[in-house]
Amino acid sequence: MDSQPHAVDLQERLRPRIQPRPLNQALYARAQQEGLSELQARILAGRLDDYRGELAPLISPSLRHLAHPERLADGRRAAERIAQAVAEGEHIGILTDYDVDGITSHVVIRRTLHELFGVPEAKLHSLIGHRIHDGYGISLPLVERTLSLAPRPSLVITADCGSSDEPRIARLAAEGVEVVVTDHHALPQEGPPASAYATVNPTRDDCDYPDPTIAGCMVAWLTMSLTRGVLIDWGVLPEATPKLSPWLSYVALGTVADCVSLGGSPANRAVVSHGLILINRLEAACWRTMAARLGPDSLPFDAETLAFQMGPRINARSRLDDPYAALHFMLAADDATAARHLETLDQDNQSRKAIEAEMTEQAKALARAPLAEDAPALVIFLEQGHAGVQGIVASRLVQAYGRPTLVLTPAAAPGMLTGSGRSIEGLHLRDALQRAHELAPEALPRFGGHRGAAGVGVPRERLDAFRRAVLTAVAEQLGGAELYPRVLTDGELSPEQLSLTTLETLEALGPYGREFEAPLFEGDFLVESLRPVGADGSHLMMELSLGRMSRRAIWFRALTPGELPAFGLGDRLRCAYKLNRNRWKGRESLQLMVEHAEPLSARVS
Repeated sequence: MDSQPHAVDLQERLRPRIQPRPLNQALYARAQQEGLSELQARILAGRLDDYRGELAPLISPSLRHLAHPERLADGRRAAERIAQAVAEGEHIGILTDYDVDGITSHVVIRRTLHELFGVPEAKLHSLIGHRIHDGYGISLPLVERTLSLAPRPSLVITADCGSSDEPRIARLAAEGVEVVVTDHHALPQEGPPASAYATVNPTRDDCDYPDPTIAGCMVAWLTMSLTRGVLIDWGVLPEATPKLSPWLSYVALGTVADCVSLGGSPANRAVVSHGLILINRLEAACWRTMAARLGPDSLPFDAETLAFQMGPRINARSRLDDPYAALHFMLAADDATAARHLETLDQDNQSRKAIEAEMTEQAKALARAPLAEDAPALVIFLEQGHAGVQGIVASRLVQAYGRPTLVLTPAAAPGMLTGSGRSIEGLHLRDALQRAHELAPEALPRFGGHRGAAGVGVPRERLDAFRRAVLTAVAEQLGGAELYPRVLTDGELSPEQLSLTTLETLEALGPYGREFEAPLFEGDFLVESLRPVGADGSHLMMELSLGRMSRRAIWFRALTPGELPAFGLGDRLRCAYKLNRNRWKGRESLQLMVEHAEPLSARVS
């Protein structure tokens, strides 16, 4: 008899709530004083809660705002070791992570060494771990593969990994292979890996680089840029050697796909803005074939194209199989080769979507019990889950329940589980895992990551201890904060602001991404028409009116296939929506992209 009220209470606690973003009032006033419109000031003030720097580097991103790579701790030492390897004709291993950040880092390093520094292809060795068989970072299988190469590289350059891999780096060093680490993940408490020849990582306590949020591909780009300078100083390369600027197209993709901050980070905003200009020139086969695949209405590419079209396709390969097809796609010299590899990535992405949907449903079922107990975090173990989709499933649960989530599956190593976590605003996930390690070190022998995302290795027999430690660590950091799914908006727009002119005003503040999310507005609309669309009828096409203004709207995944909407013609809806430029056969119009909606009659205040 008591279960139904309890279920209703749980349902209410997990109801997404549309809320306006709190504004940084000082920044809101300053932005308008410096000439921004009220709406632009509102967008900035809702995203930069503690920003006190100059606005120009954020609203007019430029490469002139990049700090010199000499300011990276160990940057000069790393560059001189790489330059020595180039000058003396050494064999060089390029060891990177398998995600988009790692793949784009790999492209930057390999193209620089070969095309700019003249290192023969035969002396370059691509070393990318297999997510399932090898695991993240400088794994032991990857070390053994490196040592079995003939001829063996005398130098290994890492990117987007290595900071937490001292035991494996020591193994390489003992065999005479020196390792230069370039990475951006948080360092372990004991500091940089002692056996590495150099560790270039902007999160180092002794690093003077002003922006610790840059992606791994950016650290690799800065390190190779510094190496170019060293080789010119030594007389190995002529002063006319081209700079690495064209490779910022890859850095832009890796930066967006790795979800690093695009908020108070002039460096990230600059490289994404400049990189998009380069990408939209379509000079590389990978960009041309992607544009052909997405169709002419997809151009020009923006940060959302990188985040939701290119990134998932490249990531899908490493999630399900060996990642080299993604590397070959990015490096393809001609359109036919790029198109062949893109077809593989596309097929993998479709498979990934099906696996993700099934795992998400299983994870949501397992989440019911801890949610009923109002647990501050979710630690979900999927016995039959696919390790390559853990992070996406964790993101889906964070979105659905407003709680930090870790999703674990069996690892390749017997008796071990591997997991990926995603965080919420207000929780530093890597710090929470450090605390969990202190509480139960035997339950968390390996972990790494940053504020928003992390990876873990957990002994299967210690799963319960791991879960308890994580819940304690998260509760300590969050205090008594009420947790529920939040739909944060930038307030309301007037009927007159529902226009392409307003959209252009908003686009001028781009690029948008993590910690500088695309503008989302709220408003009460009248439903003038609606019809399910899509192959399975899960999307809703609507005509919504606000005052005298009427606009077409699309709400993706609004319905479970076969069900009817909970509202009809003439009803009023409270919507959270984005402004979207709809291109069709060369013509443009404004449409609303509904992210969340609820009938006003059913809404609980």
